[in-house]
Amino acid sequence: MKYAILIAVCSVMLAPIADAHDKRSEVECEKTKQKIKKLESRMRQGYTRAQGEKWNDQLRALRAIRSKQCR
Repeated sequence: MKYAILIAVCSVMLAPIADAHDKRSEVECEKTKQKIKKLESRMRQGYTRAQGEKWNDQLRALRAIRSKQCR
C-alpha cells in the first residue's frame, strides 16, 4: 500500500517535467522540419556542384536528426 502511494505521488510530481520535455521536443522537431523545408526550397533553385554536395550533406544530417527527434 505504501509503495502504491509513493508511486502515485512521484508520478504526479514528475508529470509537469515530462510535459515540458515533450513540448520542448515538439519545438525542436518543428525547427528541424523548417530547416529541411528551407534547404529543400533553396535546392529547387540553381546552384553549383559544390553547393549541391554541401546542401545534400546538410539535408542528410537534418533528416537523421528529424528521425530521432520527431517520433
